[in-house]
Amino acid sequence: MSHAVRVARWLGLGLLLLGYPVLAHYTLMNVQNGQLGAIVAVAPVFVVGLIFAWKSSPRWLGLSLFLLAGVGAAAGWTLLKNHFGVLYWLQDAGMQCVLFMTFGRTLLGGRKPLCTHFAEMAHGVITPQHAHYARQVTWAWSGFFGLMATASTLLFFLTPLTVWSVFANFLTLPLIALMFVVEFGVRTMVLPRGNSHILDALRVWKNQSNPVNKTQPAE
Repeated sequence: MSHAVRVARWLGLGLLLLGYPVLAHYTLMNVQNGQLGAIVAVAPVFVVGLIFAWKSSPRWLGLSLFLLAGVGAAAGWTLLKNHFGVLYWLQDAGMQCVLFMTFGRTLLGGRKPLCTHFAEMAHGVITPQHAHYARQVTWAWSGFFGLMATASTLLFFLTPLTVWSVFANFLTLPLIALMFVVEFGVRTMVLPRGNSHILDALRVWKNQSNPVNKTQPAE
């Protein structure tokens, strides 16, 4: 992949991450335009659904289910237009719940905590101190996303829609970034220098999952 293509891809992703929340907030502040609100709310679901359908095996079954979902959405479009705010909440709280379970389930049944897995991807064999810390961080991330899902739900049902929209559209990513910063600060105090954080592990995972990088000899 050329440098220009990579730059364009990251710029497009950045514009999407910035533009979609602004557009979503606009539709929530103009609830009388239910048509636009429903389109914006449904769009991410159908894009993700189409990607999964195209990559499913057998593909014809995935695409058939995708078309069936499209027919169902068309049939209930009036309901979607009148309650598109609920779709936004389901997306936000649903994603937080998925992340909560993704981290939390690795803490049960003698499984390897997710952050321990990340640490091993970045370092190989890790010390018992690092393994203990990684387990605690997994608990912290699971609790964080659980609190985010709870906060989103309470704000959606108990406060004006404007308050919830600001939280969901403009505070979620900064709060996640703040969580990374706090974790980094705690880690530098608890662990010896030289231990990377979760972003480094994700970069390792990305490199290992790249077929081109797999063919390169390790340094």
